Amino acid sequence: MTTDANTPDGAAAAKPAAKDPWDLPDVSGLVVGVLGGTGDQGRGLAYRLAKAGQQVIIGSRSAERAQAAAEELGLGVRGLDNAECARASDIVIVAVPWDGHAKTLQALREELAGKLVIDCVNPLGFDKKGAYALKPEEGSAAEQAAALLPDSRVTAAFHHLSAVLLQDPAVERIDTDVMVLGESRADTDIVQALAARIPGMRGIFAGRLRNAHQVESLVANLISVNRRYKAHAGLRVTDV
Repeated sequence: MTTDANTPDGAAAAKPAAKDPWDLPDVSGLVVGVLGGTGDQGRGLAYRLAKAGQQVIIGSRSAERAQAAAEELGLGVRGLDNAECARASDIVIVAVPWDGHAKTLQALREELAGKLVIDCVNPLGFDKKGAYALKPEEGSAAEQAAALLPDSRVTAAFHHLSAVLLQDPAVERIDTDVMVLGESRADTDIVQALAARIPGMRGIFAGRLRNAHQVESLVANLISVNRRYKAHAGLRVTDV
């Protein structure tokens, strides 16, 4: 007598093999836009990704400023105003100052619909004691972005990178891990693969967006480390 695996007395169906967490998609053909690309962090990310062969567009409130920054970087980088940058990109990195975060995203809700958005904004305050974390009403900058962009696929990454190292052409490798958060594995895999395009970097999945506040606020600690040790500290996650 034969048995069927789908019947109660049949053998249990074999489970599919777990996906290799390092089996990441090819993102080399995707266009990456950087909102706030004329600032230090955004400009540094644009430079590193373009140097790695990615198609990059710098976005700014001023198209002229964006074009000037793009010409300085070279590497085929284009400069457009924020709305045009969002429309022309497959992936959009949000690297604007925290105080302009909500206003910028509200204005670009339509242009960012359907896009993969990577928020790398760190809500921080500064006083005579140094940097300290702020907690937005939504919980984090990334969660604020998700609330303001319900038709976008919001992730969070690239928070802990030194703008000085990113912009320094003498630095060939940036040995650091990038903590990536999001709701969809397909989306976080894309962001991890994008981070891995930059020599020395790895993208590491670090949870869903509800955990973004801890990642964003850690930047205040890194600023303290850098000031004490005159360094450009990043992070490495061990045993993965």
